[in-house]
Amino acid sequence: MSKQSSQVDRDLFVSTMRGVACTVTVVTTDGPAGRHGCTVSAFSSVSADPPQVLVCLNSDSRIAPMVLENGTFTVNILPQGADKIAARFAGADDAALSDRFDGIDLADGSSVALACAVALDCSVAQTMTSGSHEIFVGQVADIKGQSGMPLAYYDGAFHEITPKVKQND
Repeated sequence: MSKQSSQVDRDLFVSTMRGVACTVTVVTTDGPAGRHGCTVSAFSSVSADPPQVLVCLNSDSRIAPMVLENGTFTVNILPQGADKIAARFAGADDAALSDRFDGIDLADGSSVALACAVALDCSVAQTMTSGSHEIFVGQVADIKGQSGMPLAYYDGAFHEITPKVKQND
């Protein structure tokens, strides 16, 4: 397979990706570099053996160097109805609040696992840079919370998922 030298138009790529529905997550970290969190749509399972996930964080963001220095991150999978939390960690309240965690309930014994979410605590297993983002592969060390219907993001807005038919495994 030969390498293509041309690149697709950025606006076409962005508009195409807006048509891909994804689960809304908040990635958080705490440690020597400090505590921070941001809303992320680029999250995926990598492996079950060992349990690993990946998140993509903009290299210019505050959180990417913090995750690298802290060596840990938590992926909080938001449930339906958590639109305000997603907006908060996307920066919607930054002008009024100095701490995105202000007033947010956390899971018992955690400084970054959101009480409303399913939280995957991870240690950084691998990092790489691709384009404008840092890709963090995390070894899942613990999972808190119970699964429910996730909050989804599609075409620039939050959505609730409605199953048509539940299939048995």
